[in-house]
Amino acid sequence: MRFCLMCLLLLVFMLPQGTVTAQEKETLATAEKKPHSPHRATLYSMMLPGLGQVYNHKYWKVPVIYAGIGVIGYVGITNRNNYLKAKEAYIYVSNGEDYPIDNDLVGKYPAEDLIVIRDYYRRNMELSWIVMGLWYALNVIDATVDAHLFDYDVGENLSVHLEPVLNLPMQRSAFGPAPAAAGLQINVRF
Repeated sequence: MRFCLMCLLLLVFMLPQGTVTAQEKETLATAEKKPHSPHRATLYSMMLPGLGQVYNHKYWKVPVIYAGIGVIGYVGITNRNNYLKAKEAYIYVSNGEDYPIDNDLVGKYPAEDLIVIRDYYRRNMELSWIVMGLWYALNVIDATVDAHLFDYDVGENLSVHLEPVLNLPMQRSAFGPAPAAAGLQINVRF
């Protein structure tokens, strides 16, 4: 019985000793804010148009980007179809073939006019694809610039104030009264 009591006392005094330690440094869990990466925004926007804007939390720009892509794509495809139609009509008219063709340009225009029409639609088709490339580049540039300005703070102290001013002359000129000068006053506060 004495032995059991002694073991129990030893266990009671030994167990807390392992869990109780000296004072530890208490650190608050502070979430370190990762810096916003312009490089990442650029890569995202290059991989998928609009993804860089999502990374920059500018969600409203995504529909604008895809609307531009859709409109430019529609114009490009329409011009391509008209180009192919004019090209087919020119080939038919220049060969002088007799079989009927399902093309409304045949019989309406001579071969010289069909060349002009074909070149017109080809030019517009190519311009559409160039504009599509520029729209894509603008998307990437916008994401990059937005990422660079992501942490820029526009505080309450920054303001621009415009107001019209009418300057009346204080002195008389040798030739008579000086005319009043109208202007625009710009006040910028930082």
